[in-house]
Amino acid sequence: MRANSLHHERINTMTFKALVVEQNGDADVSATIQELSEDRLPAGDVTVAIQYTTVNYKDGLCMQPNSPLVRDYPHVAGIDFAGTVETSNDPRYFAGDKVVLTGWHVGETHWGGYSQKARVNGDWLVPLPDGLTTKQAMAVGTAGLAAGLAVIALEDHGLNPNQGEVLVTGAAGGVGSIATAMLSKLGYEVAAVTGRPETEEYLKSLGATRVVARNEIDTAIKKPLERPVWAGCVDAVGGEMLARVLGQLKYGGSVAAVGLAGGAAFPASVIPFLLRGVNLLGIDTVLHPFEKRIKAWQRIATDLPLEKLDAMIRPATLAEVPTLASEILAGQIKGRIVVDVNA
Repeated sequence: MRANSLHHERINTMTFKALVVEQNGDADVSATIQELSEDRLPAGDVTVAIQYTTVNYKDGLCMQPNSPLVRDYPHVAGIDFAGTVETSNDPRYFAGDKVVLTGWHVGETHWGGYSQKARVNGDWLVPLPDGLTTKQAMAVGTAGLAAGLAVIALEDHGLNPNQGEVLVTGAAGGVGSIATAMLSKLGYEVAAVTGRPETEEYLKSLGATRVVARNEIDTAIKKPLERPVWAGCVDAVGGEMLARVLGQLKYGGSVAAVGLAGGAAFPASVIPFLLRGVNLLGIDTVLHPFEKRIKAWQRIATDLPLEKLDAMIRPATLAEVPTLASEILAGQIKGRIVVDVNA
């Protein structure tokens, strides 16, 4: 039986590297790699040696001037990470355990993954599922967890492969890529929506049955109900596109809404809900209960074609993160950016 590591009481002079964001006046921020001591880490039950993290849309926002997501500067962004427990005051985790963290405002109000070390609340972690490496876990990351939760929600509301095509919007992004691959492995016909024609081959390699141009879906709503086309939808865009898809669902179909890149406005009618019995399912990875997060990660480990993860990964280092954060805000990223914090 392993003894739990209770080392937070000692003074730790070990140093580590982190990408530190600082606000410079009202109109500028800087992000530089700095060497910090462990006493700079925020309070928490578990200290983790991070191996991999990612770059997400929220990370881009956290590195903008006067970000509404960041409480205090200096700040370490990075909304997810995977690594190895170093010390723990939580009886669920022991030194050497592999863990994953997504959500819980880490990288926003609490220092996050753009660092070789993190200290967090044990409730925020999930044990790494069997069959996943830390790198694969970050190829999935917060975006993949959202996709997994979306697929589970759709199936919990009756979706099955015999009902017809499932639409995935924003399919070339992190959520869309994982959702496309996962649905395909489960036997669904997937129509992948993208505004970037050059990603068609990539999306078909993930299992998309066909690729739909974004302008075919993201257009002005002329009437609240259209010809029923989709058995369900994983929507990673929001805005006008989400509203239009609701009017194209088959009777009793559901949309699992994950992101708001297209805006928070919701110009939809109640008619699809009343006359077709459609469901709008909100997916939030931040405060999902521990049991549901474990279930989602286990489903991802078994239902995602792991051999396709390599095609989704764009490897990066901490030094490249600021540039990549700007690119992701501009919609220029395909797949998943996986950052090796020790490279």
